[in-house]
Amino acid sequence: MPFNFCSLASGSSGNCYMVRYGKTALLVDAGISGKRIFEGLEHTGTPLEMLQALLVTHEHIDHVKSLPIVTRKAPNIKAYANKATWEKIERKVAEEKKAYFTTGQDFYVGDILVRPFPVSHDAAEPVGFSFYADGSQISIVTDSGCVTDEIFQEITGADLLVLEANHEVEVLQMCGYPYQTKRRILSDKGHLSNVTAARCICRLMEAKDKARRVLLGHLSHQNNEPELAKMTIGNILMEEDIYIGDRLKVEVILRDQVSPVYEVEAVK
Repeated sequence: MPFNFCSLASGSSGNCYMVRYGKTALLVDAGISGKRIFEGLEHTGTPLEMLQALLVTHEHIDHVKSLPIVTRKAPNIKAYANKATWEKIERKVAEEKKAYFTTGQDFYVGDILVRPFPVSHDAAEPVGFSFYADGSQISIVTDSGCVTDEIFQEITGADLLVLEANHEVEVLQMCGYPYQTKRRILSDKGHLSNVTAARCICRLMEAKDKARRVLLGHLSHQNNEPELAKMTIGNILMEEDIYIGDRLKVEVILRDQVSPVYEVEAVK
């Protein structure tokens, strides 16, 4: 059975991802309009009845905007978050549609093993997720100001990794954001820069020489561009004699477009 990933939206203006295996489909976050989510699912050939979970990384509006409508419209879905995150979410979700997980503890959604792990962001208890099926691993790390040792260990074996490349530092420093906003983004509780993402990829390739696909996500509309992210990251990789090609694929997922549906398989 294919193990699939698709980004319905990824960026500072809204995020939503789909993971699918066999008869199980789930969403990670619902930070765009319900209309866009439902159209994206239709585009991927995923019926609403197939959705079993909506997993929430943290409570910021670009991740939870459409929790109410998705949980109402999808008949078999439950929305999962940890206790601290549920306490901060202001969107109304029916109690019977709520489910809780404990950060660091694995659980199953249908045939997919889910592992929520802590990330470093200015939210109540933010998490990334790894998904395991058919011997393959998909991991999502966005909204983290740094790559902790715990994050790095979790994503080392990922066959497909969604990795934040939020901003180009020099562009952010020159933009019109207030000083406090810039300071927040650049902090260890903020967002990963292009350079930090590149260094993380270098470490991954050195730690475990395996074929992997990295999707650069959560790009800032103001302080990054897809071509700039790819150029900065490509240059740093080349400086370390790491080349994008058969063993390492690096692509950008966009804030306003549905990505291809990627089929994930473990390749040694």
